[in-house]
Amino acid sequence: MQEKRKQDMWNMKKGLLSIILLLPALAGGAQQKKDHHFDVAKNIETFNAIYKNLDLMYVDTLDASEVIGTGINAMLRSLDPYTEYYPEDKAKDLKLMITGKYAGIGALIKYNMAIQRVVIDQPYANMPAAEAGLKKGDIILSIDDTVMTDKDATVVSSRLRGNPGTSFILKIQRPSTGKRMQFKITRKAIQMPAVPYYGLQENHIGYIQLNSFTEDCSKDVRRAFLDLKRQGMKGLVLDLRENGGGSLSEAVSIVNLFVPKGLSLVTTKGKLKRANRTYTTTAEPIDTVMPVVVLVNGGSASSSEVTCGSLQDLDRAVVLGTRTYGKGLVQIPVDLPYNGTLKLTTGHYYIPSGRCIQAINYKHANGGYKEHIPDSLTRVFHTANGREVRDGGGIKPDVEIMPDSLPNIAFYLASAGRDSTEVLFNYELDYIAAHPTIAPPAQFALSDADYADFKRRVLQSRFTYDRESEKYLKNLVKLARFEGYYDDAKAEFENLEKKLSHNIAKDLDINREKLKQLIAADIVAAYYYQAGTIENGLKYDNQMKEAVRLLLNPAEYKKILNGK
Repeated sequence: MQEKRKQDMWNMKKGLLSIILLLPALAGGAQQKKDHHFDVAKNIETFNAIYKNLDLMYVDTLDASEVIGTGINAMLRSLDPYTEYYPEDKAKDLKLMITGKYAGIGALIKYNMAIQRVVIDQPYANMPAAEAGLKKGDIILSIDDTVMTDKDATVVSSRLRGNPGTSFILKIQRPSTGKRMQFKITRKAIQMPAVPYYGLQENHIGYIQLNSFTEDCSKDVRRAFLDLKRQGMKGLVLDLRENGGGSLSEAVSIVNLFVPKGLSLVTTKGKLKRANRTYTTTAEPIDTVMPVVVLVNGGSASSSEVTCGSLQDLDRAVVLGTRTYGKGLVQIPVDLPYNGTLKLTTGHYYIPSGRCIQAINYKHANGGYKEHIPDSLTRVFHTANGREVRDGGGIKPDVEIMPDSLPNIAFYLASAGRDSTEVLFNYELDYIAAHPTIAPPAQFALSDADYADFKRRVLQSRFTYDRESEKYLKNLVKLARFEGYYDDAKAEFENLEKKLSHNIAKDLDINREKLKQLIAADIVAAYYYQAGTIENGLKYDNQMKEAVRLLLNPAEYKKILNGK
């Protein structure tokens, strides 16, 4: 009995000691919370006081929306690049991002530097611009009674958009004939196609390009897949290159097309536990055995990474291309007063292996700088078949294939801001005017005679561009002079300068095939729209070629997924 009393007394002392030790921690936690709330109240009150004094005494009248909006945006920039404020007048931008929908005429426009006018660049198929008969190069003169010849592309674009069902009079001048023409165009809700092109390629390999994860895009992918399967598809290439993401639920639905029902694909975790969620496959798949290769690159982000990462983790598809962007952050829209919206980062997402592929740490201190997570600090996870995969740096492809690249001269020829002669654009307009029809997209190519004509026009236009090699040489000469080595290597520098001097004719010859492809793609768009351009480009695409080769070699495909 006495021993029991001693034990009870000892237990009581231990309990009291534990409480005593715990109290400072609890008090510290409460103090930290109290200090945080005080800091919040203090800084908000200081911000209000600063603006009140500015509004009362500043030498000029303040624009409240601009000044306070700048303060809000600066605050958000210190966090991460995805937390953004959309005031009422920018709400349409957020809606377009989420849904892919806007109301307008359905055409790309550009500012033509040579004539200093805004022109139609590319109408979209089955949209008001194309249906009205607008063509590439048409010069926009006026919209209703407002002259547009002195406006930039941003202003013209805003005037072309409006509410669905509203009409306006558009006056244009067609360069090929010089005629002025007038069209009555009725705006309609425009949704950029999530799947701008799909088709059965040689050897019964199907191809689907998914541009964005907008509302119902999974239904578009499903329809395309079933159509290709009916045509005899034996393997699929799903192209997610340059797809910046969108709806997470749509990504889950697309993965669900290829994997069984009841699998946990994505888990989101953030500060608010009630907002955490696990996304599972809820439907029966349409195909769990067909070989699939997913194409990705550095522009594949967010929901694209959920899609390719989940298929990789489940060993359902081979991922091919280059490392993805690495966006493992989740955003939700939050309604604000006066019809504003906050797109707010609330957590990270984790794919089936348990990894988060966020590639960048955003530091809140020191103005919100960012740093890439080094590979040495990433952790190893495993796919369903036991293959090693890592977190923290985007999705690393199973097969790394570098993309096609355009030569430097191509960027300058295609960029109006670089070349005021617009020689490439004008050549394409003349070609289109001279050819009422062209071959189908898969067969069309610029002939050698056509390219010779283009080369002649470039040389006559006195087109020039900044060669990167010359820039580096000038910097190297400057550095050599600074460090005192230039005089000893002067002859070598001068010889190298001669070899790197501008020779436009030589550059046009060296880059002939790439430039022919660029011109052909632009021309095809005028006849077959966006889908035609994609189809035309596939025959030159080395990543696509490698994907097809892999799908035609089942043993190699299975070996990659089995990790052996």
